[in-house]
This record gives sequence, structure tokens and C-alpha cells, in this order.
Amino acid sequence: MQLSVIILNYNVRYFLEQCVLSVQEAIAELDAEIIVIDNNSSDDSCLMMKSKFPNVKLIENKENFGFPKGNNIGVEQARGKYICILNPDTVVADDTFVKILAFAEEKQNLGIVGCKLIDGTGSFLPESKRGIPTPWVAFTKIFGLYKIAPKSKLFNQYYAQHIDENQTGKVEILVGAFMFMERKLYLDVNGFDENCFMYADDIDLSYRVLQLKRSNYYFHETTVLHYKGESTIKDELYMKRFQDAMNFFYEKHFKKSWFFSFFIQIGIWIFSFVKMFQGKPKVKPLPESYILYSENANLFEKLASILENKVSFLDFKKEKMVNSSLILKGKKTEIILDNHYISFKKCINIIETLKDKNITFKIFPKRTSFSIGSNSRNDRGQIMKIE
Repeated sequence: MQLSVIILNYNVRYFLEQCVLSVQEAIAELDAEIIVIDNNSSDDSCLMMKSKFPNVKLIENKENFGFPKGNNIGVEQARGKYICILNPDTVVADDTFVKILAFAEEKQNLGIVGCKLIDGTGSFLPESKRGIPTPWVAFTKIFGLYKIAPKSKLFNQYYAQHIDENQTGKVEILVGAFMFMERKLYLDVNGFDENCFMYADDIDLSYRVLQLKRSNYYFHETTVLHYKGESTIKDELYMKRFQDAMNFFYEKHFKKSWFFSFFIQIGIWIFSFVKMFQGKPKVKPLPESYILYSENANLFEKLASILENKVSFLDFKKEKMVNSSLILKGKKTEIILDNHYISFKKCINIIETLKDKNITFKIFPKRTSFSIGSNSRNDRGQIMKIE
């Protein structure tokens, strides 16, 4: 088998459904499997998987084992030469795995491959590619020095800014939302370290792969939508776990000193506090208008009823009309992309191409009765039922 896609879920039932739909389309021409591990969700994630995806392997944990152990359980049962660790709040393009498999097969001493990630607004997620967070690199991140001189090697290492977001190249650290690698390599390094509950696990795994003299790569030729913020609520518990995770990584891999420990503790507190503050939901004005990008007149009528006739109907073949109409109206507008007629790859492309502060996006996944999306990388996402 070529590939096993490992999806660890915890209480994100609707995002999981959309994710699995997108992965099914992306592996249609491959010898591949999907393995979903549920970390004891309290929603109906498992019931949904059994009813809608009976042929997908589902592992139901009886407690929340955390990100590392949950993924290790899935990889243990995988059969593919390659594995992809994938967050449930993602949408992959139709050709994502075909492209990355071809790229991987060409490389010698391959480590981990990551790809270009965008959030629900279409904005690039800089954590798609990162450097090793040594004390100096962490300092430049915590105090925002990487923004001052993004071209300077002295300051630009945290987000690997020596490589453009539209350029493939070697990087050191990749994000756990999407990590593609050989299963044998994953097992050789003993997978994610289960002593770390979450947050530093991807840094640690990437670093241990580098220690084996393997090369990690950022691959820009496919874009994956990562709603972010959906799998974790950023509260006081988040702050504590983030602190514990950073302490775990530094204690494991770096020689410690009193000064180092003091600096890291202060820096972690500031960084995690900012993260927690960013994660608090903000009240945003509702869209003034909606544009349905579809061919389904019945869907338009349903949405018109739900959204009080604020919906415009545009044929999905007329993408330029969407852009021009938004410029002319200048209103806060939400675009609803009907996946029954628009592929996931095209949905991702539209979101990335039309990103604008006045535009939000939702996808209506095929064979579902809801639209889904996220208006900010810091919120938990929005779901609208369409019965």
C-alpha cells in the first residue's frame, strides 16, 4: 500500500466529515487507506463515521490520550509505505497526495514533508515552515523581531523566512497539522514522544528526524486549508500545556542554565498569554450579503429562506463575476462554495485567490446538510445547518 492517512479527532464532528470527504477524493487513484482515531469525543463523531464512512477504519479510544499517543496508535495499525499525519480541521486538494508522493519518491534521505497551509480566510499560515526554536530563535519570535527584518538570517529563522511561501525547499521544523513521511522512519524514531501531551510534539519529531541526517522539506505545490483553532480552545489550560510543552522540548534537547531557564519561562509566559488572548472569540458583524457559488437553484431557495433573502446566486463557472461584484458592492460578504459542483481543490483556490478582509468563506460539502468554515485563524469556526 502506498499511503495511510492518519486523522486524530477530538470533538470536531463536522470538520472531520469534511476532512474525510476531501481525503477520499484525494486518494481515489491511489492504493491508500484512511485511519481515524477518536480520542473519546463527547459529540457524535464516531456515530457519524460509522454511518457515513463505514469502510474507513475507525479506532475508538476510551480516553483522551493526547496528540502523540493518539497518532502513534493510528500509525501502529497503518499499512502504507508512507503516512500522513493530518488534522481533522483541514481540507486537502484533490491532487495533494499524488503530488507529494511523486516529490517524495524523487528524494534521497527524505525526512518529513509539509505543505503550504492557509487558514479559513485564505491567508498563509507561516507555521507551515519553521526553524529550530533555539533560545535566540525563540527570542526573535516572542518579541516580534522576525517582523522587523524578515530577510535577515539573524532574525528570520523562526518561520524559515529564507524560503518564500511559494518556494519549495529544505526546512527544519514542520507543523503537526500535515506531516508526510515514510512509516518506517516514523517507527525508527519511535513516533511522537508520548511524554508530551501536545504543542511541542511536532517540533520534537521534526528535530529527531534531522538528528538522523534526514532532510525535511516544505512543499509549496499543493495548498491545504487548515481552519486552525478548531481542535483546541485557547484558555488557561492551553496556557499551562503550552508552557509544559516548551519546557519539555528545551529540557530534552538543550543544555540548561539558570539564565536560559529564566528567559525561556518569561518568554513562554508572554507567548502563551498572547496566544490565549488571541484565541478568545471576538464578536464580528454578520455579513451584509451572501453569494452562493453553485448550480443548485433549490439550495439557493433554502439559503434565501435561512438568510432572509440576502443571498445572490452565481453560476460556478463565472468566477470573475464573484470578484467584480464584491469590488462594486464593497460590503462584508460571505461566499458559499457548493462542493457538489466545485472540487475541494477549486474551493481552496478560490479562498486563496479572493482573500479580502471584507470576505468570509464557507464550503457546502457534498452529501452533507451543512456549510462550514472559519472567519479567523483564532476562532472555533462556524457551521450552518441546511436542512
